[in-house]
Amino acid sequence: MASKKAPSATNSKPVSLALQGGGAHGAFAWGVLDKLLEDGRVSIEGVSATSAGAMNGAVLAQGLLNGGPEGARKALTAFWHDIAKASEKSSPFKKLPSPFGNMGGGGSDKHTLDNSPMYLMTDLMLRILSPYQFNPMNVNPLRDVLKSHVDFNALRAHCPIKLYMCATNVETGKIRIFKDADVTIDAVLASACLPFLFQAIEIDGQHYWDGGYVGNPAIYPLIYNCESADVVIVHINPIIRKGVPKTASEILNRLNEVSFNSSLMREMRAISFVTSLIESGKVSPTDLKQTFVHSIRSDETMTELGVSSKLNADWEFLCFLKERGREVATDWLRDNYDDLGTRSTVDIHQEFQ
Repeated sequence: MASKKAPSATNSKPVSLALQGGGAHGAFAWGVLDKLLEDGRVSIEGVSATSAGAMNGAVLAQGLLNGGPEGARKALTAFWHDIAKASEKSSPFKKLPSPFGNMGGGGSDKHTLDNSPMYLMTDLMLRILSPYQFNPMNVNPLRDVLKSHVDFNALRAHCPIKLYMCATNVETGKIRIFKDADVTIDAVLASACLPFLFQAIEIDGQHYWDGGYVGNPAIYPLIYNCESADVVIVHINPIIRKGVPKTASEILNRLNEVSFNSSLMREMRAISFVTSLIESGKVSPTDLKQTFVHSIRSDETMTELGVSSKLNADWEFLCFLKERGREVATDWLRDNYDDLGTRSTVDIHQEFQ
Protein backbone atom coordinates (compact mmCIF):
# COMPACT_ATOMS: atom_id res chain seq x y z
CA MET A 1 0.00 0.00 0.00
CA ALA A 2 0.97 3.66 -0.16
CA SER A 3 3.72 4.87 2.15
CA LYS A 4 3.97 8.17 3.98
CA LYS A 5 5.99 9.78 1.24
CA ALA A 6 4.99 12.18 -1.46
CA PRO A 7 3.72 10.71 -4.72
CA SER A 8 6.51 10.50 -7.24
CA ALA A 9 6.44 12.34 -10.53
CA THR A 10 9.24 12.62 -13.06
CA ASN A 11 9.57 16.40 -13.03
CA SER A 12 7.72 17.31 -9.85
CA LYS A 13 9.17 19.20 -6.93
CA PRO A 14 8.22 18.10 -3.40
CA VAL A 15 6.59 20.69 -1.15
CA SER A 16 4.78 20.77 2.17
CA LEU A 17 1.50 22.64 2.49
CA ALA A 18 0.24 24.69 5.43
CA LEU A 19 -3.54 25.10 5.16
CA GLN A 20 -5.26 27.78 7.20
CA GLY A 21 -8.82 27.61 8.47
CA GLY A 22 -11.58 30.12 7.88
CA GLY A 23 -15.00 28.48 7.60
CA ALA A 24 -16.53 28.56 4.13
CA HIS A 25 -13.51 30.56 2.96
CA GLY A 26 -11.70 27.22 3.02
CA ALA A 27 -13.16 26.75 -0.46
CA PHE A 28 -10.42 29.14 -1.63
CA ALA A 29 -7.87 26.51 -0.51
CA TRP A 30 -9.92 23.87 -2.34
CA GLY A 31 -9.30 25.86 -5.53
CA VAL A 32 -5.58 26.17 -4.77
CA LEU A 33 -5.29 22.43 -4.17
CA ASP A 34 -7.29 21.68 -7.31
CA LYS A 35 -4.87 23.71 -9.44
CA LEU A 36 -1.73 22.26 -7.84
CA LEU A 37 -3.04 18.73 -8.36
CA GLU A 38 -4.06 19.44 -11.93
CA ASP A 39 -0.74 21.09 -12.79
CA GLY A 40 1.30 18.14 -11.55
CA ARG A 41 4.63 19.94 -11.19
CA VAL A 42 4.60 19.76 -7.38
CA SER A 43 4.20 16.67 -5.24
CA ILE A 44 2.78 17.03 -1.75
CA GLU A 45 4.99 15.51 0.92
CA GLY A 46 3.19 16.80 4.00
CA VAL A 47 0.21 18.86 5.09
CA SER A 48 -0.23 20.77 8.34
CA ALA A 49 -3.75 22.10 8.66
CA THR A 50 -6.27 23.73 10.94
CA SER A 51 -10.08 23.91 10.98
CA ALA A 52 -11.41 24.02 7.40
CA GLY A 53 -7.82 23.35 6.37
CA ALA A 54 -7.91 20.09 8.37
CA MET A 55 -11.01 19.04 6.45
CA ASN A 56 -9.34 19.87 3.16
CA GLY A 57 -6.25 17.97 4.30
CA ALA A 58 -8.17 14.83 5.30
CA VAL A 59 -10.20 14.76 2.08
CA LEU A 60 -7.07 15.46 0.02
CA ALA A 61 -5.26 12.52 1.64
CA GLN A 62 -8.26 10.22 1.11
CA GLY A 63 -8.48 11.21 -2.54
CA LEU A 64 -4.77 10.67 -3.09
CA LEU A 65 -5.05 7.26 -1.45
CA ASN A 66 -7.98 6.23 -3.63
CA GLY A 67 -6.96 7.67 -6.97
CA GLY A 68 -3.86 9.84 -6.95
CA PRO A 69 -4.02 13.54 -7.88
CA GLU A 70 -7.12 13.18 -10.06
CA GLY A 71 -8.82 11.18 -7.31
CA ALA A 72 -7.99 13.95 -4.85
CA ARG A 73 -9.51 16.59 -7.14
CA LYS A 74 -12.73 14.59 -7.42
CA ALA A 75 -12.81 13.95 -3.68
CA LEU A 76 -12.46 17.63 -2.81
CA THR A 77 -15.18 18.63 -5.26
CA ALA A 78 -17.57 16.01 -3.88
CA PHE A 79 -16.83 17.07 -0.30
CA TRP A 80 -17.51 20.77 -0.85
CA HIS A 81 -20.62 19.94 -2.86
CA ASP A 82 -21.97 17.98 0.11
CA ILE A 83 -21.11 20.88 2.43
CA ALA A 84 -23.33 23.05 0.25
CA LYS A 85 -26.08 20.42 0.22
CA ALA A 86 -25.95 20.16 4.01
CA SER A 87 -26.42 23.91 4.29
CA GLU A 88 -29.70 23.64 2.44
CA LYS A 89 -31.23 21.21 4.91
CA SER A 90 -33.23 22.11 7.98
CA SER A 91 -31.05 23.42 10.77
CA PRO A 92 -30.20 21.00 13.58
CA PHE A 93 -30.31 24.03 15.86
CA LYS A 94 -34.06 24.43 15.33
CA LYS A 95 -34.71 28.17 15.64
CA LEU A 96 -31.12 29.03 14.80
CA PRO A 97 -29.86 28.85 11.23
CA SER A 98 -27.39 26.21 10.22
CA PRO A 99 -23.75 26.87 11.18
CA PHE A 100 -22.98 26.26 7.52
CA GLY A 101 -24.69 29.56 6.71
CA ASN A 102 -26.86 30.10 3.64
CA MET A 103 -28.97 32.60 5.57
CA GLY A 104 -29.98 35.10 2.92
CA GLY A 105 -28.75 38.31 1.36
CA GLY A 106 -27.70 41.74 2.59
CA GLY A 107 -24.36 43.25 3.46
CA SER A 108 -21.65 44.85 1.37
CA ASP A 109 -21.58 42.17 -1.31
CA LYS A 110 -23.87 39.44 -2.61
CA HIS A 111 -22.12 36.77 -0.57
CA THR A 112 -22.41 38.65 2.74
CA LEU A 113 -25.11 37.99 5.32
CA ASP A 114 -24.15 40.76 7.77
CA ASN A 115 -27.33 42.81 7.45
CA SER A 116 -29.70 39.88 7.16
CA PRO A 117 -32.21 39.92 10.06
CA MET A 118 -31.65 36.18 10.54
CA TYR A 119 -27.89 36.65 10.74
CA LEU A 120 -28.19 39.57 13.16
CA MET A 121 -30.53 37.54 15.38
CA THR A 122 -28.16 34.59 15.32
CA ASP A 123 -25.17 36.79 16.06
CA LEU A 124 -26.99 38.18 19.10
CA MET A 125 -28.06 34.72 20.28
CA LEU A 126 -24.51 33.39 20.05
CA ARG A 127 -23.34 36.18 22.35
CA ILE A 128 -25.92 35.19 24.96
CA LEU A 129 -26.26 31.42 24.68
CA SER A 130 -23.48 28.84 24.52
CA PRO A 131 -23.66 25.69 22.36
CA TYR A 132 -24.28 23.76 25.58
CA GLN A 133 -27.53 25.71 25.85
CA PHE A 134 -28.82 26.06 22.30
CA ASN A 135 -27.46 22.67 21.15
CA PRO A 136 -27.68 20.36 24.21
CA MET A 137 -27.73 17.22 22.02
CA ASN A 138 -24.38 18.32 20.56
CA VAL A 139 -25.47 17.87 16.96
CA ASN A 140 -22.63 18.54 14.53
CA PRO A 141 -23.59 18.28 10.84
CA LEU A 142 -19.92 18.27 9.83
CA ARG A 143 -19.54 14.78 11.34
CA ASP A 144 -21.89 13.14 8.85
CA VAL A 145 -20.30 14.93 5.89
CA LEU A 146 -16.81 13.85 6.93
CA LYS A 147 -17.95 10.27 7.58
CA SER A 148 -19.25 9.99 4.05
CA HIS A 149 -16.00 11.20 2.48
CA VAL A 150 -13.12 9.95 4.62
CA ASP A 151 -12.32 6.39 5.71
CA PHE A 152 -10.23 7.24 8.74
CA ASN A 153 -9.22 3.63 9.40
CA ALA A 154 -7.76 3.38 5.89
CA LEU A 155 -6.17 6.80 6.22
CA ARG A 156 -4.43 5.92 9.48
CA ALA A 157 -3.11 2.70 7.98
CA HIS A 158 -2.01 3.96 4.57
CA CYS A 159 -1.96 7.75 4.48
CA PRO A 160 -0.11 8.80 1.31
CA ILE A 161 1.17 12.04 2.84
CA LYS A 162 2.40 13.21 6.22
CA LEU A 163 -0.70 14.72 7.76
CA TYR A 164 -0.83 16.99 10.82
CA MET A 165 -3.92 18.59 12.35
CA CYS A 166 -3.86 21.29 14.99
CA ALA A 167 -6.28 21.79 17.89
CA THR A 168 -6.30 23.86 21.09
CA ASN A 169 -6.45 22.14 24.49
CA VAL A 170 -9.24 23.98 26.30
CA GLU A 171 -7.81 23.53 29.81
CA THR A 172 -4.09 24.02 29.18
CA GLY A 173 -4.22 26.37 26.19
CA LYS A 174 -1.50 24.26 24.58
CA ILE A 175 -1.34 23.12 21.01
CA ARG A 176 -2.15 19.50 20.15
CA ILE A 177 -0.93 18.07 16.88
CA PHE A 178 -2.84 15.02 15.70
CA LYS A 179 -0.90 12.74 13.36
CA ASP A 180 -0.66 9.11 12.27
CA ALA A 181 -2.84 6.94 14.54
CA ASP A 182 -4.35 10.07 16.13
CA VAL A 183 -5.99 11.20 12.89
CA THR A 184 -9.65 10.44 13.54
CA ILE A 185 -12.91 12.13 12.72
CA ASP A 186 -12.87 13.61 16.22
CA ALA A 187 -9.42 15.07 15.57
CA VAL A 188 -10.72 16.88 12.48
CA LEU A 189 -13.79 18.10 14.36
CA ALA A 190 -11.58 19.25 17.25
CA SER A 191 -9.43 21.24 14.85
CA ALA A 192 -12.59 22.89 13.50
CA CYS A 193 -14.44 23.33 16.79
CA LEU A 194 -15.45 26.98 17.02
CA PRO A 195 -16.39 27.38 20.70
CA PHE A 196 -19.35 29.66 20.04
CA LEU A 197 -20.92 27.13 17.67
CA PHE A 198 -19.94 23.69 18.93
CA GLN A 199 -19.33 21.97 22.23
CA ALA A 200 -15.68 21.15 22.90
CA ILE A 201 -14.56 17.85 21.38
CA GLU A 202 -13.43 15.28 23.94
CA ILE A 203 -10.54 12.99 22.97
CA ASP A 204 -8.92 10.70 25.55
CA GLY A 205 -10.33 12.73 28.43
CA GLN A 206 -9.07 16.05 27.07
CA HIS A 207 -11.23 18.75 25.51
CA TYR A 208 -10.34 20.71 22.40
CA TRP A 209 -11.36 23.83 20.52
CA ASP A 210 -10.43 25.15 17.09
CA GLY A 211 -6.71 24.94 16.41
CA GLY A 212 -6.60 28.44 14.97
CA TYR A 213 -6.09 29.94 18.41
CA VAL A 214 -2.64 28.35 18.79
CA GLY A 215 -1.63 27.32 15.28
CA ASN A 216 -3.25 28.45 12.05
CA PRO A 217 -1.63 26.28 10.98
CA ALA A 218 1.41 24.96 12.85
CA ILE A 219 4.52 25.06 10.67
CA TYR A 220 7.00 23.23 12.89
CA PRO A 221 5.72 19.68 12.15
CA LEU A 222 6.58 20.25 8.50
CA ILE A 223 10.04 21.58 9.34
CA TYR A 224 10.85 18.74 11.72
CA ASN A 225 9.34 15.84 9.81
CA CYS A 226 9.43 16.60 6.08
CA GLU A 227 12.47 16.36 3.85
CA SER A 228 11.31 19.14 1.56
CA ALA A 229 12.65 22.57 2.48
CA ASP A 230 9.69 24.30 0.80
CA VAL A 231 6.63 25.22 2.87
CA VAL A 232 3.73 26.70 0.90
CA ILE A 233 1.25 28.54 3.12
CA VAL A 234 -2.28 28.78 1.75
CA HIS A 235 -3.66 31.83 3.54
CA ILE A 236 -7.35 32.26 4.30
CA ASN A 237 -7.25 35.01 6.92
CA PRO A 238 -5.87 38.26 5.50
CA ILE A 239 -2.76 39.52 7.25
CA ILE A 240 -3.40 43.13 6.26
CA ARG A 241 -6.83 44.76 6.39
CA LYS A 242 -6.81 48.50 5.68
CA GLY A 243 -8.92 50.80 7.81
CA VAL A 244 -10.19 50.71 11.37
CA PRO A 245 -13.22 48.47 12.00
CA LYS A 246 -16.16 50.38 13.45
CA THR A 247 -19.08 47.98 13.93
CA ALA A 248 -19.14 45.28 16.61
CA SER A 249 -19.04 42.48 14.04
CA GLU A 250 -16.18 44.12 12.14
CA ILE A 251 -14.19 44.56 15.35
CA LEU A 252 -14.75 40.94 16.39
CA ASN A 253 -13.83 39.73 12.91
CA ARG A 254 -10.56 41.67 12.88
CA LEU A 255 -9.72 40.44 16.38
CA ASN A 256 -10.34 36.93 15.13
CA GLU A 257 -8.08 37.47 12.13
CA VAL A 258 -5.29 38.93 14.28
CA SER A 259 -5.49 36.15 16.88
CA PHE A 260 -5.71 33.43 14.22
CA ASN A 261 -2.65 34.85 12.44
CA SER A 262 -0.60 35.49 15.59
CA SER A 263 0.80 31.97 15.99
CA LEU A 264 1.78 31.88 12.33
CA MET A 265 3.49 35.25 12.68
CA ARG A 266 5.51 33.97 15.66
CA GLU A 267 6.67 30.89 13.78
CA MET A 268 7.59 32.99 10.77
CA ARG A 269 9.70 35.26 12.97
CA ALA A 270 11.54 32.19 14.27
CA ILE A 271 12.14 31.00 10.71
CA SER A 272 13.31 34.49 9.79
CA PHE A 273 15.80 34.42 12.68
CA VAL A 274 17.21 31.04 11.67
CA THR A 275 17.41 32.16 8.04
CA SER A 276 19.37 35.25 9.10
CA LEU A 277 21.83 33.09 11.04
CA ILE A 278 22.37 30.84 8.01
CA GLU A 279 22.65 33.72 5.54
CA SER A 280 25.16 35.55 7.74
CA GLY A 281 27.28 32.41 8.06
CA LYS A 282 26.89 32.25 11.84
CA VAL A 283 25.55 28.73 11.55
CA SER A 284 25.79 26.12 8.84
CA PRO A 285 22.74 24.87 6.90
CA THR A 286 23.83 21.41 8.04
CA ASP A 287 23.34 22.46 11.67
CA LEU A 288 19.93 24.08 11.23
CA LYS A 289 17.45 23.30 8.49
CA GLN A 290 16.89 26.15 6.08
CA THR A 291 13.23 26.59 5.23
CA PHE A 292 11.98 28.24 2.07
CA VAL A 293 8.63 29.95 2.64
CA HIS A 294 6.02 30.61 -0.01
CA SER A 295 2.53 32.14 0.20
CA ILE A 296 -0.56 31.60 -1.89
CA ARG A 297 -3.07 34.18 -0.84
CA SER A 298 -5.47 36.86 -1.98
CA ASP A 299 -5.89 39.41 0.79
CA GLU A 300 -7.80 41.60 -1.66
CA THR A 301 -10.45 38.91 -2.19
CA MET A 302 -10.82 38.09 1.50
CA THR A 303 -10.99 41.68 2.72
CA GLU A 304 -13.74 42.47 0.23
CA LEU A 305 -15.94 39.74 1.68
CA GLY A 306 -18.20 40.45 4.62
CA VAL A 307 -17.63 38.95 8.05
CA SER A 308 -20.55 36.56 7.81
CA SER A 309 -19.48 35.12 4.46
CA LYS A 310 -17.34 32.67 6.43
CA LEU A 311 -20.66 31.03 7.28
CA ASN A 312 -22.05 31.12 3.75
CA ALA A 313 -21.92 27.64 2.24
CA ASP A 314 -24.04 28.47 -0.77
CA TRP A 315 -22.71 26.44 -3.72
CA GLU A 316 -22.39 29.51 -5.96
CA PHE A 317 -20.24 31.23 -3.33
CA LEU A 318 -18.07 28.16 -2.75
CA CYS A 319 -17.47 27.85 -6.50
CA PHE A 320 -16.57 31.54 -6.67
CA LEU A 321 -13.94 31.01 -3.97
CA LYS A 322 -12.68 27.84 -5.64
CA GLU A 323 -12.18 29.60 -8.96
CA ARG A 324 -10.44 32.49 -7.22
CA GLY A 325 -8.12 29.98 -5.53
CA ARG A 326 -7.34 28.36 -8.89
CA GLU A 327 -6.56 31.75 -10.43
CA VAL A 328 -4.21 32.75 -7.62
CA ALA A 329 -2.50 29.33 -7.67
CA THR A 330 -2.06 29.59 -11.45
CA ASP A 331 -0.33 32.95 -11.07
CA TRP A 332 1.77 31.63 -8.20
CA LEU A 333 3.00 28.64 -10.22
CA ARG A 334 3.86 30.89 -13.16
CA ASP A 335 5.82 33.34 -11.04
CA ASN A 336 7.41 31.10 -8.41
CA TYR A 337 7.75 27.50 -9.56
CA ASP A 338 11.36 27.89 -10.68
CA ASP A 339 12.33 29.20 -7.22
CA LEU A 340 11.12 26.09 -5.38
CA GLY A 341 14.03 24.37 -3.72
CA THR A 342 16.32 27.39 -4.05
CA ARG A 343 14.88 30.33 -2.12
CA SER A 344 11.85 31.77 -0.35
CA THR A 345 9.45 33.69 -2.56
CA VAL A 346 8.17 35.61 0.46
CA ASP A 347 10.34 38.24 2.13
CA ILE A 348 9.90 36.73 5.58
CA HIS A 349 12.06 39.42 7.20
CA GLN A 350 9.77 42.18 5.97
CA GLU A 351 6.43 40.35 6.05
CA PHE A 352 6.63 38.89 9.56
CA GLN A 353 9.11 40.95 11.59
